[in-house]
Amino acid sequence: MIAFLFPGQGSQKVGMDAGLARARFEEANEALGFDLANIIAEGPEAELQRTAITQPAILTVSIAVSDKLKQEGIVADVAAGHSLGEYSALVHAGALNFADAVRLVHLRGKFMQEAVPEGQGAMAAIIGLDGAMVAEICKSASSGDGACQPANFNGAGQVAISGHKPAVERAMAECKAKGAKLVKALPVSAPFHSALMAPAQEKLRIELERVKVQPFSLPIYANVTAEPNQDSARVKELLTTQVTGSVRWEETIKNMAARGVIEAYEVGPGKVLSGLVKRIAPTIVLKELS
Repeated sequence: MIAFLFPGQGSQKVGMDAGLARARFEEANEALGFDLANIIAEGPEAELQRTAITQPAILTVSIAVSDKLKQEGIVADVAAGHSLGEYSALVHAGALNFADAVRLVHLRGKFMQEAVPEGQGAMAAIIGLDGAMVAEICKSASSGDGACQPANFNGAGQVAISGHKPAVERAMAECKAKGAKLVKALPVSAPFHSALMAPAQEKLRIELERVKVQPFSLPIYANVTAEPNQDSARVKELLTTQVTGSVRWEETIKNMAARGVIEAYEVGPGKVLSGLVKRIAPTIVLKELS
């Protein structure tokens, strides 16, 4: 079995469109009403790093790469995407129309950015502790002046935590005390995948109701369940829950390996997911795009 893995925010860079067909970029420009393609190709970097720009940019590049794979006759049996990448996976499978998805993730980024006043939220990377231990530390660090939670269970001893800044800082200190190899504040614009994203979640729910979900061609592993889904009726709720829920990436890859995935392609910019897969499931062979 072959899996396509679609990256999320953090994989972007100016010029990541090199060598890809222009049709998707023109379609994205039309859907958004501004020149996304030019920002991807030429920057400036600061503009590409804005969440509301980053998200449609990565989705557009990812789908342009998946178009290339289709042209080469490479077909996935299953797919998954990390956070934002779940939208790319759903577009690839035919569940979401590309133009609808580009508009959705642009708004998703905007809503996330607006959900929490600057300086109130924070995220941190924890390396070297078990995910269950990090979850317990987050629970004990949550109190009257704020809460935090695991945002991404990335695997191989990597967990990102997210929430109110005081709670995240308490959790960071406790993780250091418990022997974490690395505890590092992340330079992000908002506390993604935490309860603080509830305002963004409700706004996105309204936008999702305006979009039609089509029957789709292959199972897509959902971030919040780490299980494959091919039921169109579940997609909107899974995407809504994802905004405040944890990305269960380690479980997703382990479940894929256990169910027969032996090859995977990272479909989009960067190699972040490939690195994680090598550590989570060494039996899965990472294939390079030609």
